[in-house]
Amino acid sequence: MGIDPAALHDIVRRALDEDRAFDDITTNAIVPADARGTARLIARERCVVAGLDAFEDCFTELDQAVVVKRLVLDGEEAREGVTVARVSGSLRAILSAERTALNFVQRLSGIATLTRRFVEVAEAAGDSNLRAPAVRIKDTRKTTPLLRDLEKAAVVAGGGTNHRRDLGAAYLIKDNHIAVAGSLTEAVHRAYDAERGKHKGIQHFEVECETLEDVRAALDAGAEELLLDNMDIETLAKAVRMVKEQGGPLTEASGGVTLGNVADIAKTGIDSISVGALTHSARAIDLSLEVEAG
Repeated sequence: MGIDPAALHDIVRRALDEDRAFDDITTNAIVPADARGTARLIARERCVVAGLDAFEDCFTELDQAVVVKRLVLDGEEAREGVTVARVSGSLRAILSAERTALNFVQRLSGIATLTRRFVEVAEAAGDSNLRAPAVRIKDTRKTTPLLRDLEKAAVVAGGGTNHRRDLGAAYLIKDNHIAVAGSLTEAVHRAYDAERGKHKGIQHFEVECETLEDVRAALDAGAEELLLDNMDIETLAKAVRMVKEQGGPLTEASGGVTLGNVADIAKTGIDSISVGALTHSARAIDLSLEVEAG
C-alpha cells in the first residue's frame, strides 16, 4: 500500500506545524540564513528502512531546494553504521526539520523491521508438505490515528501484507456483530442481504470464529474467509484441517500473536496471520542525523 502524495504532504505539514518547525528560534538565532551543508542519516542498529518519502518531504516542505539522496531504499536492510541517506541544502531547513523527519523514519523503520522478523520466523516454520503458498503476515487496523497509510506502507516494506484498510473496504463480521445479530449465521445473512441491496456485486466477506462450532456455521453460511480468533494451537490446527478437508475458504489466525508463538501458528497450515503488534508495539529504530563538518 502506498500513500497519495497530497495526503503525505498534508500529514508532514501538520507534523511540522506541531513542532513549530517554521519558527525554530534556536536555529534561526545561531545558523545564518544563507548557510548550506550536508547531513547524513545513519543507522545506529541493523534495521529494515521505511518512511523515506515522509523523511524527505519534511525537508523540502521547509525549503524545496533541499536534496535528499537515498543510499538505502525502503524495504532494504541497513547494517549498523550505514549511511541511509544524505540531506544537502539549507542548514536552517535541515536542522528545523530534523526531529520531525527522524520521528517518521524511526517509527516506520521500526514497523518494517518488526514485520520482517515475523515474516522470517513464520516462513521458516511453514509446512512445505501442505503444498500451499507461504503463510502471509498481515497487519490490522491497530494503527496510529491519521498515520494508517504510512504504517501500512511500512508493513509492506517489511514483507508483510495489508489487511483491509478501513471499515468500508470489506466485511469483517466480529464477535460483537454476532452478539447483536443473535447468531453467526444471522449476522452473515444480514451482511449478504445488505450488500445485495447495493446492486454493486458482493464484496469480500470474512467471519470471525472462536470455536469449531463457529467454523462449521461460517462454512455453512458461505463465508469467503475465516478469522480464527484466539484459538489455542490444537484447536486452530483442527479448524484449519476442517476447512481444508471441505475445500473451504481462506483461513486467518488472529489474537495474541507474538514472535514466540508465530512459528507454531504457521505450522498449522493457516493461510495468513494477522499481528496487531506490527503497528501498535513496534519499537522505534535508532537512526540519527549528523551534520558533516565543514
